[in-house]
Amino acid sequence: MKHPNTDKILPKEETNLVLSIMNTISKNYWNPLYKYLLLNPELIKTFPALLLEQEHIVIYIGKTHLAIEYIGKEMTNELSEERGIQVTHYDFSDSKTNLFEDIIGFKFNSTATNVTFPLPSYSEDLVYPTNKGMDKLIELKWNWIAQNSIMGINSPGFHIKKGEFTRVVNARFFDADDNGLKTRHIKWLDFLPLEILNEKEKTHEIKVSLSELTSHIIHDAHFIYPMPAKENYKFNKLPQINRFIELIGNNDTSEPQLTKFLEQPENQFILTMGILSTKVHSQLICEWQSVKRNNIQPDFFLVRPNGFADIVEFKLPDLKTKTIVGKSNRETFSAEINAYISQTRVYKEYFEDPNNSKWFEEKYGLKVKYPKRFLIVGRRWDFSSDEWKKIIDDYKDVEILTFDDLTDGVVSQFYM
Repeated sequence: MKHPNTDKILPKEETNLVLSIMNTISKNYWNPLYKYLLLNPELIKTFPALLLEQEHIVIYIGKTHLAIEYIGKEMTNELSEERGIQVTHYDFSDSKTNLFEDIIGFKFNSTATNVTFPLPSYSEDLVYPTNKGMDKLIELKWNWIAQNSIMGINSPGFHIKKGEFTRVVNARFFDADDNGLKTRHIKWLDFLPLEILNEKEKTHEIKVSLSELTSHIIHDAHFIYPMPAKENYKFNKLPQINRFIELIGNNDTSEPQLTKFLEQPENQFILTMGILSTKVHSQLICEWQSVKRNNIQPDFFLVRPNGFADIVEFKLPDLKTKTIVGKSNRETFSAEINAYISQTRVYKEYFEDPNNSKWFEEKYGLKVKYPKRFLIVGRRWDFSSDEWKKIIDDYKDVEILTFDDLTDGVVSQFYM
């Protein structure tokens, strides 16, 4: 198939610029790719679906390149006839900084050299932490063998070589600050060569080359996105543990983000293996039957091997206070921990009423009787003292697990 001329002069005005970019790429790349897949339908289930079934596209305009980042699902079963695209764009054409670092959001440095490396024309499964990011990953026990990857250690940042097309697929970049681990996942990022023409004080034109991109149409239709091998249970699951570790390592992560991640079908094994159970139910509303009280909604109900369900409640891994307070021989949990335990006490009260238990079983098909309450909170070093184990013995139906207890309990089973 012969493609039209793919070099185009684009105006600087932002609205027209983005529209022109999208129309040009659609005409010369997305539409031909779509038509090729229709003629070869056996490829639809294996090609990188995010190239056409985009959840979002981000365009970055730099001095020497225009970058296009694709965000969306990696695989699909069918192509949509109508493709609505959400676009965000950033203009770094006047920036004196490094476009690669502008996109990633991290400043890379190395004790070995102060220079930057040219990013290879193609990078796949790149894992590239800053030095601070590396230290944090080691601290968090990030599982290195879970990733088929090209690893950078104590490495400087990259720059994009002028005039060259560059592609990054399934790359992860890590940094750390006072708020914890910072993660940047690039699923698919293309750098297209760019020239600035007729530059003036307020306006100029840019020339973007799509010729290299359009030459990849057939290649991209046949390309299979790098996913963990489904037949290998260990290597299929450990990357998901890493994603969870990345979440708990960032102090900006919220409780809803944690529970939303764990309720996804592909991630529920973290709960079923970490707290030996057979099935996960999330966000079930419990209505009081004998008294008038506000509904309650535990994070998770886990069906145990005996057929009865227990309750799991998640709090944040980052605690604001010490876990144990008080003088010697009078130690007790902090007000923060006691507040979390008290919150779960209402779950106990709910299921002490037979009317509630009967309604719940009829509503959801789950048997709950004298449920054990699991509270997931904090990190292992927050509970380093043996004193907390003595204190928790006073709470017969409550078990406190740290996030490290949960993840380590899962990972250790892969090595049995």
